[in-house]
Parts: sequence; structure tokens; C-alpha cells
Amino acid sequence: VCIHRVRSCSSIHFIKSKYVCVFDKSALKFSHQRRLFRTSAVSCGQIVQFKLSDIGEGITEVTVKEWYIKEGDSVSQFDSICEVQSDKASVTITSRYDGIIRKLHYNLDEIAYVGKPLVDIEIDASKGVAPEEDVVETPPMSHEEHTHQEIKGHKTLATPAVRRLAMENNIKLSEVVGTGKDNRILKEDILNYLAKQTGAILPPSPKAEIIPPLPKSETVPAAPKDKARKIPVPVSRPIVFSGKDKTEPITGFHKAMVKTMSAALKIPHFGYCDEIDLTQLVQLREELKPLAQIRGVKLSFMPFFIKAASLGLLQYPILNASLDESCQNVTYKALHNIGVAMDTEQGLIVPNVKNVQVCSVFEIASELNRLQSLGSAGQLGTNDLTGGTFTLSNIGTIGGTYAKPVILPPEVAIGALGKIQVLPRFNGKGEVFKAQIMNVSWSADHRIIDGATMARFSNLWKSYLENPASMLLDLK
Repeated sequence: VCIHRVRSCSSIHFIKSKYVCVFDKSALKFSHQRRLFRTSAVSCGQIVQFKLSDIGEGITEVTVKEWYIKEGDSVSQFDSICEVQSDKASVTITSRYDGIIRKLHYNLDEIAYVGKPLVDIEIDASKGVAPEEDVVETPPMSHEEHTHQEIKGHKTLATPAVRRLAMENNIKLSEVVGTGKDNRILKEDILNYLAKQTGAILPPSPKAEIIPPLPKSETVPAAPKDKARKIPVPVSRPIVFSGKDKTEPITGFHKAMVKTMSAALKIPHFGYCDEIDLTQLVQLREELKPLAQIRGVKLSFMPFFIKAASLGLLQYPILNASLDESCQNVTYKALHNIGVAMDTEQGLIVPNVKNVQVCSVFEIASELNRLQSLGSAGQLGTNDLTGGTFTLSNIGTIGGTYAKPVILPPEVAIGALGKIQVLPRFNGKGEVFKAQIMNVSWSADHRIIDGATMARFSNLWKSYLENPASMLLDLK
């Protein structure tokens, strides 16, 4: 046996031979276990109990939704550890250390508390550890090498799905230029980076330059006008009759809805309803849908509703305001962060489109596509779900004509949109024609908004939608 390094120890004797080593067998019997040799396959360090830090918004507990690592994995600083869901948003927790995961303190769907250990990470003892972390001595132990991305020096914004894609292709996110909001790295950025490395040709991302329309022979075929009436289909879930009551704790977004609605019903609501003739808007959207599709964006009616609301808020800023708890001061919001209520598997969530007052209809549609994709995947961040100043709820996508929407504090107004129906109406000559009718139901805080103001705002919003060309005069 060739031994390069041997620690000096009692009862061990060796001769100066290049290949032979002799020692007393009794030396292997000690009062306690201790390793004598140290090789490159063995690591020695300290266990750091990485605690769940305060993620803001007064959140004290979260639900662990997904682990991105397992015990024995190596992690680097800013690597994703897990995804947790609070009653406000989903948050990705990243590592503060370079080390090896030794213990996961929670299973999936368990409640983790702020300030309590989340994982145990073994770090190199020579590098030291932050004083606020609890350190536990650990015996040396071997581990397998794992290949992970390293993101050091700065925090990189990317969703867990994008991080996994980068990890699978051994790409460092710090080397990728993000084209999303706040330099967020998108899936397209990873694919474009791969294309540059491999020479592959990939389709352009949605943020690419505007592509002219295809020739008539290659245009996207329009959807048939006579669509079959949609029939409600029961959700395909197994029904089990146990004969026993079941009690479950209220968690996640449902818990947030309990708090918000309890506070909302303390507000004296004022209701106002009207119907909108969307015949011209339906025709305009059909013309613009293929152009938006070529640019990689799905165009619905909602971007038009949102932009028209923003134009109306410029004329009636009291609807884009907030009232303090003592009802002594009104704050008029400079930004139009218009929320859109979404029905997801996690419950009702209301992300908002930021700065609508300076966005085009296409930009609003692109942002809505992003929010809807993240909402369906349960990956909306705190920034997407906070800071709203006005809300629209499109209940018509599910069904129904009228609603009584509840204001989301600290906002002072909200609108609920019904489904679009083909109904007979009379024109100025008394002739019957086929019209595309949608009903809207408004709710406003009657402490600072009177009925006349709400009606005037609704009439202006209605005029923009019934005559969409008139929006061009006020677009910014």
C-alpha cells in the first residue's frame, strides 16, 4: 500500500519505505471512533442551519410547494433551494452559501415558519459563517460531486422553470442577458444563448422586432364566426363518499382572501351597472389578432378594457386613489397599476399590469400573457400581486352577465365584466340589428366616490369601447 500522508498517532509505527507500511493492529482499537487518514474524497466542515428569512408583507408562515435540491446535493450561492407559497405570492428561496445539503426540515405541503431552520448546509469551516446562523459541528463524511450552476456576485431574476432549463444545459445564468422585465431571464433567452453556442437556428422570441404581415396566401386562417355554443363540462375528479366530515386549515391564497374580504366588507359599497355594445371592438380585434399572433402574443378583449379604463382614470383620478384608515386623507396614485382577477387552482389571485398609463394595447396584451402563464403555474411573484390601484374582474370568461364585485382595499373601485352575448338591438333608424353586448358592474367606495362620478367614468369607458377608434385621440 502506498501511503502519501499519515497523521502521527500513538501505537503506530512505520518504516521509511516507498511502498510498504507496517503498523500495530491494536492501534485500530480506540475508546472512540476517529478517522486517521484524510483524502480528496472526504470533506470536513460545519453544518449551518439556513433559516427562512423574512420575505416581507408581514408574512410569518409559508407552505413548501417544491424542493429543487435533495440531501447530498451541492449548492452554490443564489442557487434555488425551494419554492414556497405564502398567502400573497409564490417565492423562490435561494442559498446564501456554497456547500452540501445535509437535511431538509420540511416535506412538501408542510408549513414552514419565518425564523426557523429550512435546510442544513455543510460549508467549508475555513470560510467562516454568518454570526446569526446556528452552527453544528459534524464529523467528516464523503460525498459525490454534483454539477450545479454557480451564480455569484449578483442576484439573477429567473423563474424556477428557467433555472432548471439552464441547469440541465450546464449554463450559468450570470452569463445570460435577460430581456424580461427588470432584466429577468426568460426561456427564450436560454434558448437564444444555446443557439449562439451550438449554432442552432431557433424561432424569434416575442420581443423581437416587428415582422411585417404575411402575404394573403399565407395569412393565418380566421376562426369560424359561427362557433358552437360551449357546454359546461363537469370537472373530471374522482368523487369519494366517505360519510365523514373533513376539516382542513385555510392556507395560501385562500387565507389571503379571508383577510382581504373581511377588510373589504367594512367599506360602504356603491353599485352601478350598464351594458356595452362591443360590435365595433369585436371586428377590430378579429383584424388585429393575426398581427398579434405573428408577434407572439395572444390578443384578447381584456387589453382594450384595461387601456380604456386607464384613459378614463386620467379624467377621474379619484377612482385611482386610496383612503387612509382614519378617513382623513386621500392619496391620488400617479401610476395606473390595473389588476386582473384570475381564477386558478390555488384560488383567486389578482396580479396587476404596471404603468398602464404609458403602455400600448400590445404591451398590455404581452404583459397579460406573462401574468396568465405564471398564474397557471402558480409562480407569480410578490411584485406581480402587490401595488394595484384599480381592478377589473372578467367573470364572463366563466359565465354570467351581472356580478357584485367587492373592492380590494386599499383600492376604491372595481369593475366586473360579464360575458359577451349576441342580442337584438335597435339602431337610430329604429331598425333591428345584431349586436355584441357585454354588461359591466361597478363597485365604488361610497365614502369618497359619489354615484355621478362613477356614472361619468363608466360612460367615458363605454364610449372608448363602443368607438375604439376614438381611443387614438387620447393614447399616450
